[in-house]
Amino acid sequence: MDKYSGKKLDGRYEIHELIGVGGMAYVYRCTDTIDDREVAVKILKDEFLNNEEFIRRFKNESKAIAMLSHPNIVKVYDVSFGDMIQYIVMEYIDGITLKEYIGQQGVLDWREALHLTTQILRALQHAHNKGVVHRDIKPHNIMLLQDGTIKVTDFGIARLTDTQTKTMTEQAIGSVHYIAPEQARGSKTDGKSDIYSVGVMLYEMITGKLPFDADSAVSVALMQLQSTPEMPRKINPSIPIGLEQITMHAMQKNPEDRYQNALDMLGDLERFRLNPNVRFEYKFFVDSSPTKHVKSVKKTTKKHDKIEEIIPEKEKPVDDEAEDIDRKKQCSTSFYVIRSVIITTIIIAVIALSVALFNGYTTTQATDVEVPNYVGMNIVDAKAKNPHNFKFEMQSRFIKNKELGEIISQDPEAGSKRVKSGSTIELTVNGKDTEMAVPYVVNLSKSQAIAAIKEKNLSPKVVQVYDKLTPKGYVCDSYPPAGVKQTIGSTVYVIVAKDVYVKKISVPKVMGKKLADAQSALSKKKLQCKYTYDDKSLQPEGTVIEQSPLQYSKVESGTIVNIVVSSGKGSQSTVNITVDMPTNVNYDVDMKVYVDGVQNYNYSKKLNPSYNSSYAMSFTGSGTATVLVTLDGQNYRRYTIDYTSGKYETSSFNFVPAEPTTAAPKPTTSPPTEAPVQEETDEIVVDDEE
Repeated sequence: MDKYSGKKLDGRYEIHELIGVGGMAYVYRCTDTIDDREVAVKILKDEFLNNEEFIRRFKNESKAIAMLSHPNIVKVYDVSFGDMIQYIVMEYIDGITLKEYIGQQGVLDWREALHLTTQILRALQHAHNKGVVHRDIKPHNIMLLQDGTIKVTDFGIARLTDTQTKTMTEQAIGSVHYIAPEQARGSKTDGKSDIYSVGVMLYEMITGKLPFDADSAVSVALMQLQSTPEMPRKINPSIPIGLEQITMHAMQKNPEDRYQNALDMLGDLERFRLNPNVRFEYKFFVDSSPTKHVKSVKKTTKKHDKIEEIIPEKEKPVDDEAEDIDRKKQCSTSFYVIRSVIITTIIIAVIALSVALFNGYTTTQATDVEVPNYVGMNIVDAKAKNPHNFKFEMQSRFIKNKELGEIISQDPEAGSKRVKSGSTIELTVNGKDTEMAVPYVVNLSKSQAIAAIKEKNLSPKVVQVYDKLTPKGYVCDSYPPAGVKQTIGSTVYVIVAKDVYVKKISVPKVMGKKLADAQSALSKKKLQCKYTYDDKSLQPEGTVIEQSPLQYSKVESGTIVNIVVSSGKGSQSTVNITVDMPTNVNYDVDMKVYVDGVQNYNYSKKLNPSYNSSYAMSFTGSGTATVLVTLDGQNYRRYTIDYTSGKYETSSFNFVPAEPTTAAPKPTTSPPTEAPVQEETDEIVVDDEE
């Protein structure tokens, strides 16, 4: 057992078990006795207490996480940096690492990889917004809970954006398989370095292998700097092209060619989630072989159905045949353009006719109303206060001295005429562009979420659902999710929990208690109790020796707690016996003690009853036992012990003192013809062979 298990830190944190060992610290499962919750305590190893670099990293981790508050980032509750012990108290996570999960699954379904990557990016978006760069993003530092939630952990080499950048020589890099090229060469790192690491993890999840692997860390680092990984779809053809493009975009060598922040990558992941057939047009060329950019392609005849030559434009021969081909291409292009125009015109005509017929029907049900004045209003307020169900068509124009989202003009103008309810009104809205990113509102209260969405000039619409994992009145999701760009005034659905939050109960400790006490303790916590007996236990009868779930586990009300109770048949206990000495004896007597017929030499001795009116003895055992006490060879007391109950019964015998050694007066009567008879309550005879 290690030296911390079973102890209490600062009189508050009860340490139960070691759950992890890292390079510089031990991690324990503990109970915060003040706040009554399970926590994880990370304790710096003794050998690093005088190492300034490790102490700096340890303090840096606590500082970094303390700045963050996000459902996908492990929480820090307390820190202590004493001379003898340094520790961080964090949220306890009951799960496995993403690395372990990938090892179990081999290759993850791309939908699951998408779900996990989205959560990781949301955590990084929050950290980067707070100025914290993780710099060690890898599946070993991602914890996966049973419900599919992830938690980003281990900010030991994180840095704040206003601190000096550390390099490889200072042991401030992450795992070499996941670090960005600039991190491997010791250059400046920022949020884009974390994006690269996310790309590597996504690659590993959807292919089941690392993009770069070698026998030594130096070789892997060089590959990160110089090599191009094999395209994911060559390893796993079931991967959609869009997801492959996202993965490779995140893993570009040049930081400027990657996603510039987590929000950008989240946006593309959401576009892909909504349409898995989507393809992205990035500014760089991606191929399995890192060759050159090309400007033109010369195709062969159709029977080959493939490109056989790639010819740079400057080397392309110019002749009559080539010009002829160009003319054919132009004619072909014109044909397709004309055909597209005709088809588009027909489609528009059909749609217009359908709309006209529909409006003809609906307007018969509509009422005539004056055109309201929307100029000067915010587009969000205009959509929220729309009793006549007008349809708004919006366009954007920026005016510097007006508020973003303010309506600049409208058509028809206010009061110019009467229109049918449900009619379309064209609005010109003030804005540099028409798109805003949906803010992150999960875990905010309903009012906070509405305010955050309105601040982005988007229109919130509340939808209430039952969700036991979220407190009532708080946001459990949004649609579109955070990061997705929406046109100003667009509706964002805020999913709010309306069910009462079910607080989980901490299972009390009942091991060591008597059965009745254990049942009472569980009942007070509104937990059920089922029990079985163990005949082999050495514990006293009725003692709880096992429980499941274990103490401090978090369960819902009504959960059954199974306990095992000692039957007492194998139990050991201690019974104390006090032997009363005869009162009419003033000389030494030879006392012998027998336990189940075997002499106990610890308690067998000579003593004088006039000086020792009683004699105390203690016996430990299980089941039953018989203790016999003799004085000068005479049976004196017999004790029948029941160890299970801890009680005993006493049988007494008359003790006849020995004849006095001094001369006695002659009797006045004749001596008795028979020896005195020893009276006894039970006939027990012990032969002393000594």
